Amino acid sequence: MLENLSTDEIISRGKTALMNTYNQAPIALTKGEGVWVWDTDHKRYLDFVTGIAVSSLGHSHPKVVEAIRRQAGELIHTSNLYWIPNQVALAERLIENSFAEKAFFCNSGGEANEGALKLARKYAKKNYGTHKYEVVSLTSSFHGRTLATLTATGQPKYHKDYEPLPVGFSYVALNDLKALESAVNENTAAVLIEPIQGEGGVYPATDEFLQKSRELCNRFNALLIFDEVQCGVGRTGKLFSHQWSGVTPDIMTLAKALAGGLSIGAIMSTAKVAAAFEPGDHGTTIGGNPLAMAAGCAVLDVMLEDGFFEGVLERSEYLCRGLNKLAEKYGIVGKVRGQGMMLGLTVGEKAPLIMNNCRKNGLLINCVEGKTFRFLPPLIVDNTEIDEALAIMDKTFSMVL
Repeated sequence: MLENLSTDEIISRGKTALMNTYNQAPIALTKGEGVWVWDTDHKRYLDFVTGIAVSSLGHSHPKVVEAIRRQAGELIHTSNLYWIPNQVALAERLIENSFAEKAFFCNSGGEANEGALKLARKYAKKNYGTHKYEVVSLTSSFHGRTLATLTATGQPKYHKDYEPLPVGFSYVALNDLKALESAVNENTAAVLIEPIQGEGGVYPATDEFLQKSRELCNRFNALLIFDEVQCGVGRTGKLFSHQWSGVTPDIMTLAKALAGGLSIGAIMSTAKVAAAFEPGDHGTTIGGNPLAMAAGCAVLDVMLEDGFFEGVLERSEYLCRGLNKLAEKYGIVGKVRGQGMMLGLTVGEKAPLIMNNCRKNGLLINCVEGKTFRFLPPLIVDNTEIDEALAIMDKTFSMVL
C-alpha cells in the first residue's frame, strides 16, 4: 500500500509501473462516503461521475459494505465448477424484476456484451443456418474493448490499429428508421442497441426506434440485444432503461452498478435463447463469485425498496431544472437530455476546461466527445448536494464562458 505518498509521488510511480492507457486527472482518490470522495491531500469532492455509473448507491453504502464484509469472512471464490448459492439468489432477483428467464454472470460489461454476441450467433446458426451471423449496431455506440465488442462499437477511433476486425458487423445512426430498415435482413443474427448512448454523448433512443428494432427482429428472426451496462440497474429511474419504452429485448447485458463497485457483468435472456448455450460453450473463472453476488443482492435490495425510484426521479427533475437554468444563463444552446440520473449537456469546445476547473473547485464531472458533460451522480444524491454542485458549475461557467 502507498498510504503515505503524496499525489505527485503516486503519479510518478504510476507512470513508471502502469501501462499508458488512461488520460487521468491529477488526483488520487482514497476514500468515499455517500456522494463524497477524498483525495490523498484530504481534499473533498462531490462525485457526479460515480466511477462511470458504478457507485450508484454512493460510496460505502452501509448495506453493500455489510454484505461484502459478511461474505468475505465466509467465502470469496470457488469457481463455477460448483453451485454458488448467491449466484442463484441474484439471478432470481433479476429474473423476478425483468423479462428474462435465465442469467449468466461474468466480470464486466465488455465480457457481458461479448457473451451476448456469442449467444446470439450460436442461437441464430443453430436455429436458422450458418448464413445468419451478422450484427447491426449503431454509430457512436460503445460496447466494450474486446475485439468483438470494439468492432460492435460504432466509432472508428476505437478500431484504429486493431485490424483485421471480426467480420459481420454493420452500423446505422441512432434513431434513423430508414437506415435501420435497410440494414436488417435474413442474414441478421442480432441488433445491438444502448437504450441511451453513454460514451456517445448521452443520446436516448426514441421509443419509435426501439419499437422498429423489435418489429424488424421479429420479421427476420433476429435477436434484439439491449446493452444496459451503463443505463441499467436504476440509472434512469427504473430498474432497466428499456422499461420506459415498453419494448422487450431477447437479451440484455448489465454490469457497472450491479455490484456497487465490485467487478460484475450479467447476460439476461429468455429461456428459449439461453437454450442455445450448452456446457462448455461459454464460461468464466471468477465471474459470478460469491463476493460479487452478495454485493449484487444488496444493491437490488436497496433499489427495490418502496419509493426508491420515485425519489430518484424527483431529484432528477430538480437537477435538470438547475442545469437548464445554467444553460439559459450562459447562452448554452440546447437543453439537458437523458433520463433519471444519466444526463447530458453539450456546452462546446470549452467543456474540458470547465470540467478541470470544476474539479479544482470540488466537483467531479465527466466530459465525453470533448464537448458534452455527462452527469452520473449517485442515485441517492439529495437536493442540497445538487445545489452545491450547481453553485460550483455556476462559478466555473462565470470564469470560462
